[in-house]
Amino acid sequence: MLLESLKNKNLILASGSPRRQLFLKELGLDFKIRLKEIDEIYPSHLKEAEITDFLAQLKAQPFIEDIKKNDILITADTIVWLDNKAIGKPKDRKHAINILKNLSNKTHQVISSFCITTTNIQIVRNDTTLVKFNKLETSEIEFYVDHYKPFDKAGSYGIQEWIGYIGVEKIEGSYFNVMGFPIQKFYQEIIKL
Repeated sequence: MLLESLKNKNLILASGSPRRQLFLKELGLDFKIRLKEIDEIYPSHLKEAEITDFLAQLKAQPFIEDIKKNDILITADTIVWLDNKAIGKPKDRKHAINILKNLSNKTHQVISSFCITTTNIQIVRNDTTLVKFNKLETSEIEFYVDHYKPFDKAGSYGIQEWIGYIGVEKIEGSYFNVMGFPIQKFYQEIIKL
């Protein structure tokens, strides 16, 4: 159904995330991956979903002049929000360990936004999921960071990995959103095109 409605469209995913690529493949979509470097810098007054909305749109900017009539560009961004602060990807091992220590025994928000851009419209949507971590031991955190190297993940973790199995006590909201893409909301918007 979705593939049929998009058969004359060229889908472009501007993301190196293996999880986002997998989601689109699992929806049965044909797409190309195109990457352009940007500085993921946002105004300091932005909070929560304002940040991910801004960054998802920012990631579309370098492609705007190249978009053709039948192109649909997809960009996305994810952050972890804890103690009124955005937590992105860790800089290194020490930073990843510190982030996970801060998430231990607390509830945080995972906020993901996607942006769909064509020659005549731009749609931005977001989703928020609450994630409660158990108390994590330092040895567990170090094991996870050393074996799974979560340096490409907001909040230094992937819920679908070992740390999610042993550390996540509960979630409220979309599991897929925690993986970095609110696929249900994306489907609702892309089907309209």
